[in-house]
Amino acid sequence: MQKELLEQLRKITQEEQRILNGEAQVDRELYTSGTDFTVDSRKMLDEDKLIAVRTHTRFVHFPSHRHNYIEVLYVCEGSLTNIIDGKKVVVQKGELLFLNQFTRHEILPAGEKDIAINFMILPEFFDVAYSMTGSNNVLADFLVNVLRRDEERGEYLYFKVAEVLQIQNLLENIIYSLVTGNGEQNRINQTTMGLIFLYLIDSVQYVEMRLPNQYENMITMTTLDYIEQKYKTATLTELCERIHLPMHVLSKMIKKSTGYNFKELLQRKRLNKAVELMCETNLPVSDIIAAVGYENNSYFHRIFKERYHMTPRAFRLKNRKNPQVHL
Repeated sequence: MQKELLEQLRKITQEEQRILNGEAQVDRELYTSGTDFTVDSRKMLDEDKLIAVRTHTRFVHFPSHRHNYIEVLYVCEGSLTNIIDGKKVVVQKGELLFLNQFTRHEILPAGEKDIAINFMILPEFFDVAYSMTGSNNVLADFLVNVLRRDEERGEYLYFKVAEVLQIQNLLENIIYSLVTGNGEQNRINQTTMGLIFLYLIDSVQYVEMRLPNQYENMITMTTLDYIEQKYKTATLTELCERIHLPMHVLSKMIKKSTGYNFKELLQRKRLNKAVELMCETNLPVSDIIAAVGYENNSYFHRIFKERYHMTPRAFRLKNRKNPQVHL
C-alpha cells in the first residue's frame, strides 16, 4: 500500500482520541439509534450511497453487535481479532473478512499498529459484481447469493489472499477512491469490487467460511472449485476419491446445494468455456471441442444445439463481437 495512504489511515481519529483520553467503551450513539446493538446503515452511509469506508476504531473492545448491511473487513497492517459465534477469527494483513447482514460478532481491542478498513456495503452494491461474474458461473452464484441474504444466519467468508497481488492492488484503488473523497464514483467502485470478486472466485482455495450446514457447503465449494479448475478432465469418480465420499452421498449433496447434478454442472462449465473460445479466438470448432474436454464431436454439437438452439458455427458468426454471452 502507498506510504502516503497508509499514513493517512494511521492517523488517530476523534473517536480514538476520546478513548485514549479515558472513555472506556464504544459510543453506541455513533452507530445505532436502537437498544439492540445493530449498527445502522443510515448512520454509516450517506443518503443514496451504496458503499462507504472508515478505519476500524482502535484501542477499544467492540461488544457483541451486528449490522443491517454487509461488512467487509480488510487489514492494511497488523491484525484484527473477531469473535464470531464463539469462534476466534484473526484477520491478518492483506486478508478479507466478509460478514453477512446481521452476523453477530465482537472485536477485541486493536493496537496502534493494527490498521483495518471497514467497508460498509448495501446488498444491491453487489449487483454489478454479480453481472460481471455471469449467470453461467455456479461458483459465483454460490458466493454472491450468500452475501445477498438478509436472514440472521451468522455467515461469513474469510479470504486469506494476502499474496494475491491483483486483489491487493484493486483494494488499494477502491480505498483510495473512498478515503480521498471520490466516493461519488459509485459505478467505478462497483466495477472495482466486481473485479475483486472475480479474483476471489479464482481464489476459493484460500477461503474459510461459516455457513449453515457448513460441511455440506464446504463439499459444494470443493466440487465447484474442482470443476472450475479441472473441467477438461473432471469426473465424479475422481472427485469422490479426492474427498472420500461415496458417489451416491456426494451426488445428493451437490444436487441439494446447487440444483444441478455433477454432469450438468460440468456441462455448463464446458459449454461456457467453449462459448468464450468461440467469441474470443480463431480456433477451429474441433479444437475448441477438444480443449474443453469432449472427445465426441457429434455429442458436443448435439448438446450445444440443445442449449443455444443453433450450431456452433452459427453461434460464432452471430456472437463473434459479443463475448459476454450467458447460458
